[in-house]
Amino acid sequence: MSQPRLSFKEMCAKFDVTPRTLRYYEYIELLQPEREGRTRYYGPREIARMTLILRGRKFGYPLEEIRQWLLIYEKEGTVAQMRAWITMADRQLTELAEQRAQLEEAMQELKRLRDDTADELHRREG
Repeated sequence: MSQPRLSFKEMCAKFDVTPRTLRYYEYIELLQPEREGRTRYYGPREIARMTLILRGRKFGYPLEEIRQWLLIYEKEGTVAQMRAWITMADRQLTELAEQRAQLEEAMQELKRLRDDTADELHRREG
């Protein structure tokens, strides 16, 4: 049984990315699809890498730091790279915690304003 491969169009659909994004990830060598003529095919390695790239983007990592993830994920990372990645992860966790706190505060403020407005509306309609 052969390994599953996706075409360029299938990769875009599977990961909900634009062709431009996918081409860019190839251009900066985060992805290296197999080529048969002008057609690109993405095997299990590229599919796994794309999953990690998008996860990193979701966590707010810049692409250069994601490149470090990919090296470590493929077991090519040095001990120094692994230490650096842990430091990056700790920094990003702090950043995400701060963003969460700011979001919670904004939600509480909006809820208070909404409740005050609802109370005022109820009083006026009363």
